[in-house]
Amino acid sequence: MAIILGDNQYGKAESRLVRIYRDSPRHEIRDLNVTTALRGPFEPAYLAGDQSNVLPTDTQKNTAYAFAKSKGVEAIETFGLELARHFVGDVSPVTGARIEIEEYAWERAVVNGAEHDHTWLRKGPEIRTAAITVDASGEHVVGGLKELVILKSTGSEFAGFLKDEYTTLGETNDRVMATALKAQWRFTSTAVDWDAVYADVKRIMVREFATLQSLALQQTLWHMGKAVLEAHDEIAEVRLAAPNKHHFAYDLSPYGMDNPNEVFWAADRPYGLIEAQILREGAAPAGDAWRVSAGLA
Repeated sequence: MAIILGDNQYGKAESRLVRIYRDSPRHEIRDLNVTTALRGPFEPAYLAGDQSNVLPTDTQKNTAYAFAKSKGVEAIETFGLELARHFVGDVSPVTGARIEIEEYAWERAVVNGAEHDHTWLRKGPEIRTAAITVDASGEHVVGGLKELVILKSTGSEFAGFLKDEYTTLGETNDRVMATALKAQWRFTSTAVDWDAVYADVKRIMVREFATLQSLALQQTLWHMGKAVLEAHDEIAEVRLAAPNKHHFAYDLSPYGMDNPNEVFWAADRPYGLIEAQILREGAAPAGDAWRVSAGLA
């Protein structure tokens, strides 16, 4: 029976990169976490320790920092494309590159009623992400966000579910619904206003979460993804993962008190995990767009 080496890639994970623009008295900041991964004929490195085709991971890290200066950091999708195109186009024998980026947002400190030129406070609520893949099948960009913690105090139900002898959960027509949303969307083009689309996709998802009378978190995810695809022809599919951050009404009856959905126990774990892929029918193939590296994006 033969034993063979399957899919492989290698790179530098989680290079923390901060780019500050100091061209005027009012500085600008971009704060990234960058992972690079290269694909190609690297079997000799695995099978025999032959490094002759291996661009060191340290070099990949250095390239990211050098590009932050020479190319600049605007939209993280653009920065990822610059890196991936360089590795595939300029470094032989690399045939494919995967770039995953997290971006941490900052907001300006307010001092004496005015925004300060060079001081910031770490901003939430979510982390913006991008995953860029360049290989023989083309250029693939996946935008996204994660850790978008969102809660509504009503407008959510959960009833009529399957029950068996182990079911203890009661039905409810009025519950708190909360999650820490992870959302990713695959583009069909690289001619995109990345920042504008990101802002609009987030706006749509928050709107759908807030306004839908939800019978299940599954239904909410479907409406979020569907609304994004209806609004953005340049997006082929949306993938969503939503841990159900349970809030259970606390029993105050031992203290002679009623609790009409006002005081809750916010459960840490275990939690329901709801996932969905919403696709545009006939969308272009994804290629390796979803083949992860460090899994940042």
